[in-house]
Amino acid sequence: MGFTGSCMCGAIAYKSTGDEATKALCHCLDCQKWTGGAFTSNAVVPEDSFSVTKGTPKQYDVTGASGKLNHHFFCGDCGSSMFTKLDIMAGQVIIKAGGLDEGMASLDGKIDVEFYARDRVAYLSEIAGAKQVHEFI
Repeated sequence: MGFTGSCMCGAIAYKSTGDEATKALCHCLDCQKWTGGAFTSNAVVPEDSFSVTKGTPKQYDVTGASGKLNHHFFCGDCGSSMFTKLDIMAGQVIIKAGGLDEGMASLDGKIDVEFYARDRVAYLSEIAGAKQVHEFI
């Protein structure tokens, strides 16, 4: 199946050629700050199936709640957050679903896992059927 996506202005584009992705929400405080929202919605894909096909994203690294580095990639022109690589999830790329093409931001309406459920904001409920991961250690 695979995914394609880009930033808002189109300066950066990417693709994933993997057959399937883990569909995840992340409620960690880092993701809340990164997006200015209550969580991120993500397609988690193997790193060897992912490539940037246009432009060069900027990178910002921060130590996450796990104590390991989170590498955030974004467009230096429009500011769109695009994907993250986490030292704690080596070998995976966490694509921010809002940048996916063809309406795939919906992640087909199914979330497999919610990360950092302990940091979920009070007005949101747990997604039925999604695995709940309270933190990474």
